[in-house]
Order: sequence, then C-alpha cells, then structure tokens
Amino acid sequence: MTDAPDIPVRVRPEIAALPAYRQGRQAGAEAFKLSSNENPYAPLPGVQEAVAAAVEFNRYPDATATALRERLAARFGRTVDEVHVGAGSVSILAQLVQAVSGPGDEIIYAWRSFEAYPWLAVVAGATAVTVPLTDGARHDLDAMAAAVTPRTRAIIVCSPNNPTGPVVRHDDFDAFVRAVPSDVLVILDEAYAEFVTDPDAVDGLRVLGGEEFPNVVVLRTFSKAFGLAGLRVGYAIGHPRILDAARSTTIPLSVTAAAEAAALASLDAEDELLARVREIAERRDRLADGLREAGWDVPQAQGNFVWLPTGAESLAVAAAFDAAGLIVRPFDGDGIRISVGEHESVAKVLEIAASVVRDLPTGHSGRRIA
Repeated sequence: MTDAPDIPVRVRPEIAALPAYRQGRQAGAEAFKLSSNENPYAPLPGVQEAVAAAVEFNRYPDATATALRERLAARFGRTVDEVHVGAGSVSILAQLVQAVSGPGDEIIYAWRSFEAYPWLAVVAGATAVTVPLTDGARHDLDAMAAAVTPRTRAIIVCSPNNPTGPVVRHDDFDAFVRAVPSDVLVILDEAYAEFVTDPDAVDGLRVLGGEEFPNVVVLRTFSKAFGLAGLRVGYAIGHPRILDAARSTTIPLSVTAAAEAAALASLDAEDELLARVREIAERRDRLADGLREAGWDVPQAQGNFVWLPTGAESLAVAAAFDAAGLIVRPFDGDGIRISVGEHESVAKVLEIAASVVRDLPTGHSGRRIA
C-alpha cells in the first residue's frame, strides 16, 4: 500500500502510479475531431428511433442482453452461450484479463498497441510483458510466442493494430496459436474488423469456425463501424466456459437497454453500414496514399485511421495540426494517429502533413525513403 501524502487512503502503489486512460481530445465547433477513431457519420437509419423508444429508465436492462446475443449468434452461426455482450469491447477485455490472471501471472501484448492494455494488466495485479512491433509497425508473433512462460495467462493480439494500422495475417495467426500452449487465453481484439480490405488479414470468426482453437476469444464492437461509440456496447465470441468466467467478473447491468436497442437497430441497417464502411475505407486509402506522396512513411492502414511515425517530434507535429483546426492523437515519443473523419478534412490533413514533413530531421524514421 502507499501512504503518499496526496492520497487520503491506502492505495495499491502500482495503481497510484498508473496514469488514467486519456481519450482523444475534444474539438471545437470549427475544428475536425480526428483523435478518437469515431465514425464521422450520424447513427444508422432506425437507431435514433430505437433509442427514443427505450424509455423505461425506471427498469433495469436485461443483464445478459439476451436479444442482442441471440441476434449475433444467428448472424455468425454460433450458439447464444458463445456470445457475450459488454459495455464496449474493452470492458470485456478487462473481464477476461481479470478472470484468468492475478499477482505473479503475466499478460503479453505487442507495443505500441491499444493504450488500455497496460493498465488492464496492472489492475488485475498481473505483470505486463510487452513485445516491440517490427519495423513495419506490425506484431512480431514469433517474438510474442517466444515470450510465453509458465506464468503466461493471456496474450492480446490487436488486428488491425491500434494505433499503427497493420493487420495480422490469417496464416501467421494460425501458426502463432498453434505455437502457444493450449491453456493460455489468446484474445484477438478486432475492434476495427469491418474496415479491413486486405484479403490475407486474420478473421476471428473464421478462426473460430472450427473446434481447433478453444482458447481463442474474438472481440468486436459497435463503437467504430456501427457508430455507437457514445452508447458503449461490444461483444465477444468464444468458448462458453471462458465467457462464463468473464461474466463472473463483469459489473452487473452495465449494458443499457438503449445501447442494446441501438445495436439491434444497427444490425437491421447492414446495407447502409456496408456502404459507409466502404466509403471510409476508400477515404482512408486516399489519405494514406496522399501522405506517402507527401513524403511520409505510413504503415499499412487497415482501420479507420492512419499512423505517422513522428517519434520525438510527435507533440510538435500534433501542435501544427491543432493550429490548423485538426485535432489528432499524439503518442509522445512514438507517433500520431489520425482518424479518418469527414470528407472535407482529408485535403486539410494532407496540406498540413506536407508542410511539416519537410521540417523533420534528415534520416527521420517518419520520412519515406525515395
């Protein structure tokens, strides 16, 4: 415990030292918010009406979101017990980590990856084991497999990787899972799966199509492609007993009736969803290509964002975007993530990006080699 004078009660020292999660900064009325990987479109048709009809705020929601689980099970050819719904996929990730690990155990993940991974391990009392990305900002699956010890309880694989963008290839993931002990949980975080256009990318639902990998759980969300970030609803698909363990650690009744209604309505608007996702993916590719033409070394982009490897210049470059009314997400010392936003934002992003790349030091990793 800690007796730091600025904390009035005894707190676990590792928690006292842990920085709080920082979301992407908000934007003013005249700026483009490109910091949180949100969907720039309004909710899908029928969603606002479904939320407006969910007015029984005096009643608790269905604790297990049965209607949504049934719908997802039918959609993906699973049983209802193989689907778990939570308040965003990150909440289910936290449940899984807490279910399998504690003091003395280890959680492996690539770095840099999703900012929440480090504190999820710490909160569970486990030790975080980070494996550096390769030069292409990809997961080094061989190194991750080699990092497994008898204390390893879970491995998190993020595809497409947030914030850098590349996917894990399906054959590589298959070989990786075969190399990992079968009693180690492998969490495939696919929060951006709908935006993927690479045919060789891993598809968690294809991985779970057989019975070969019962230790794999796939996470997906309604926050990104479906545009329900403000309602917090995500889901996991995997072995029922693993999901039962996750359910045992969940905060009861955390998925609201409005969120469940919105998710169900979103699933009814699949044609419109696919059209929007296709437009965002095309906009992402135009943005990534334009950044490369401007001189940036941009990794493969398969989510709804692009990555600038700005390194030590990250905060200074982010300030240049900020001054132009473009709120981006800097990761000090590593790079800048830029969400794919409104159509009108693309030209402005490219304009500022072209102006700042010329100021990077010679030989900087963010510069594209001609």
